[in-house]
Amino acid sequence: MSLSLHTIKPAKGSIHRRKRIGRGNASGHGSYSTRGQKGQRSRAGGRNKLKRLGFKKILAQTPKMRGFKSDKLKNQAVNLASLNKVFTDGAKINAAALFKAGLIGSTAAPIKILGQGELKLKNLELSGVKLSSSAKAQIEKSGGKAI
Repeated sequence: MSLSLHTIKPAKGSIHRRKRIGRGNASGHGSYSTRGQKGQRSRAGGRNKLKRLGFKKILAQTPKMRGFKSDKLKNQAVNLASLNKVFTDGAKINAAALFKAGLIGSTAAPIKILGQGELKLKNLELSGVKLSSSAKAQIEKSGGKAI
């Protein structure tokens, strides 16, 4: 048998007859019309839309984010000991100078100088940076100032 338009047939089992509901008890789908008895879903228009769309299942499957993430940028920490390696006496230190020296990643996030290590530089002038109390004490002790 040759293949041509008039001999093409759908695959076996792929075609189903339409279920005719509510056409009398003799049809086998009469009285309750395959809806069971009573309840919201047995009545016209009574169907939970969220369930029908599979929304509840999707909601249950999505991973929930636990905890809290702040939008505030974290401080970039710079220790006093690392200032000794890069700057000289009487240097004016700000965000741009620290970025150029490679001590911080960006000038957008706030910068905090921490008091770890010993400061050997004199007369430093810091502006636009936060200071820890121990760092501030060491800077002022060496004749520097924070603006």
